Amino acid sequence: MAQAAADYIIVGGGSAGCLVAARLIEAGATVLLLEEGPPRGHPLLDLPAGYMKFLNSERYLKYYPTVPQPQLDGRSLIIPQGRLLGGGSAINAMVYLRGQREDYDSWAAMTGDPGWSYDAMLPHFTAMEGNTDLAGPFHGTDGPLKVSHLGHMNPVTAAFLQSCAALGIPLNEDFNGAVQAGAGRMQHTIDAGLRRRSSAARAFLAPHRRNPRLTIVTRARVQRLRLVAGRVIGVDYQHLGQTRRAEVGQEVILAAGAIATPHLMLRSGLGPAADLQTAAIAVLADLPEVGLNLQDHCEVPVISALQRGMGYFGQDRGLNMLRHGLRYLLSRRGPVTSTGVEACAFLPLGDDPRPLIQLYCVPTVYLDRTVSGIDPTWGLTLTPCLARPQSRGSVRINPADPDGLPLVDPGFLRDPADFAAMRAAIRRARDILAAPPLREMVTGALLPGAGDWSEDALDRHIRATVKTNYHPVGTCAMGRVTDAALRVMGVAGLRIVDASAMPVIPAANTNAPTLALASRAAQLILQGRA
Repeated sequence: MAQAAADYIIVGGGSAGCLVAARLIEAGATVLLLEEGPPRGHPLLDLPAGYMKFLNSERYLKYYPTVPQPQLDGRSLIIPQGRLLGGGSAINAMVYLRGQREDYDSWAAMTGDPGWSYDAMLPHFTAMEGNTDLAGPFHGTDGPLKVSHLGHMNPVTAAFLQSCAALGIPLNEDFNGAVQAGAGRMQHTIDAGLRRRSSAARAFLAPHRRNPRLTIVTRARVQRLRLVAGRVIGVDYQHLGQTRRAEVGQEVILAAGAIATPHLMLRSGLGPAADLQTAAIAVLADLPEVGLNLQDHCEVPVISALQRGMGYFGQDRGLNMLRHGLRYLLSRRGPVTSTGVEACAFLPLGDDPRPLIQLYCVPTVYLDRTVSGIDPTWGLTLTPCLARPQSRGSVRINPADPDGLPLVDPGFLRDPADFAAMRAAIRRARDILAAPPLREMVTGALLPGAGDWSEDALDRHIRATVKTNYHPVGTCAMGRVTDAALRVMGVAGLRIVDASAMPVIPAANTNAPTLALASRAAQLILQGRA
């Protein structure tokens, strides 16, 4: 079944897709937005604390198993990606961070385009931001994406910040300001008035849902890009058990994320010729870099037991859950207004003043679903996350099942420098746990155990517990797969606007950087229409 041509077809209704669709509609274009997941999530996802109920569920997440990792004793991990309108912004922990000035300046250097520099990208951040707690040159206060501090902070989090101060780690009240280093509260994409999630779907797409120029099709899996004479002319997708065909007037815009975007290109015959031929896929464009350069932040838990009653253990069940839920409904206050990840520290290592580690403070026992060995209890998890990894991975077509899941190799800690940095970061976390006032709250080490602090023991712990921080980027990078205007090189009518286009991962949670990249992408698209 053929569908009338739209000016633009956007594949993927996550953060980037929602923003770009809104900007194109505002400019008078017609847009067909195709999203594989459902149109909305469970109402609990609107609550700051609600996402935790869905972390280990495939209801709104698509799980990508990784290939076995030799450097991690052969472990296979899972990398989830959001699968609903709004994408990760509709189910993530809502952290609003941008990264370091040098991140964006490196994009400008790699592409030769000063429009990707930090100074040029800052207006994209501030224009979309509706910050209720911070203002000044680094922040916007009137934008559609609502940003605020959390409405609740656990006493254990406050103790973490005090212990950081005891070690000389400065308090940082604005990680998105002039300096990233230090310890402090993180801001989140939460509407402070309603204490409700501000997803990209709500912030950017919702005002245009009734616009006749916008067509949104959810539960639609795009199977192929359609090319004629080197130009993308439309897509084939499955919806409600039927294969449909949509034609495009201007461009197909890929916004499906750093795993799904390269996988769709590979299935469509755009990628490394040898890999495509092995999978019996006709080579329409030999693009050897498609799927390479995968980067992700990885993290390792350092878990301690706390005195009884401290932290968030047990607060999401039984009478406690009912009490907190009622308080939220009546006053928009209490633990429900917290994401459970309220503060972090950005820490340099060695002589480099740029922070290399993002150390999260989670006032409970937090383990990945692939890790076991600790019973639920009152606890604190400090999670060192490698903010500027050197390791690289890939997303490749599976020749045995090209239409199934791709072969995802995150390459976590493959570079020895990353492994050494993680080892040093765990020791830094231990120092914070041993500083007052946390040391008066902590009753013992759980993971690693009290006697497991030798280098060999730490290395075993790292290999056994390292996991994704849910930030894959880079698999269709500018300068490798696209030009500086995000147009796929060697293919007409195809542009990439999501995190896969980032040549280097920002040193922070990636939702805000993805939105800023998409904002500039929309600007570039509209400049081309003028």
